[in-house]
Amino acid sequence: MCPHPPLLVPAVASGARDLDELRAGCAEAVQRLIAASPDIICIVGGGTDEQWYDDGAVGSFRSYGVALDVPLGDCGHAEPTLPLSLTVGAWLLRSAGWAGRRRALAVSGDAPDDDLVRLATQITGLAPAVGLLVMGDGSARRTEKAPGYVDPRAAGFDAAVVTALAGADTAALAGLDRQLGGALLAAGITAWRFLGQATAGASWDAALLADLAPYGVGYFVATWARRR
Repeated sequence: MCPHPPLLVPAVASGARDLDELRAGCAEAVQRLIAASPDIICIVGGGTDEQWYDDGAVGSFRSYGVALDVPLGDCGHAEPTLPLSLTVGAWLLRSAGWAGRRRALAVSGDAPDDDLVRLATQITGLAPAVGLLVMGDGSARRTEKAPGYVDPRAAGFDAAVVTALAGADTAALAGLDRQLGGALLAAGITAWRFLGQATAGASWDAALLADLAPYGVGYFVATWARRR
């Protein structure tokens, strides 16, 4: 589980040293995912609509003033269509040197639980061993300098998410309040609720690698490994 601020990419935020700890945490998380030797890695993040993407898909940071396009796979050929969450995820995978199979899934922010269950079934059926790279930001209302200004509920919401990620609490993630997450501008609410559905019924060893809010936005990094 990683956040997806565009500033995570050094080319977008040249000299932003206050994100070095977050970048290191994301790099370690993705390396742990690769070290598990999954048959396929699927990036999951929020998007405007439900959409699957294959190797030919491309994301871009052009709208952030950087002429940087990021193919999902090795054969990217289309115009950029990946949402930000999946674009940052694709950049993390490429930076880590992943050369295996990959897919990406954008989940609509208003997806009901039934859709999340359906998508969870589809994604776990992609291969015998599926690795998930789940992209999501916490509340963007932690401080007065945050994009959404301050909301007194933001710190408690983010703390609950961190506790669930650190404890591999699938039920807590699946049950996150979608309306509250939306009010707090938490871009990860849909991806985390999906994660809770996709990982339910199994036991996981969890590690929290980062819990930061450098710009008044909650950024969390965690890994889960299935117990055998």
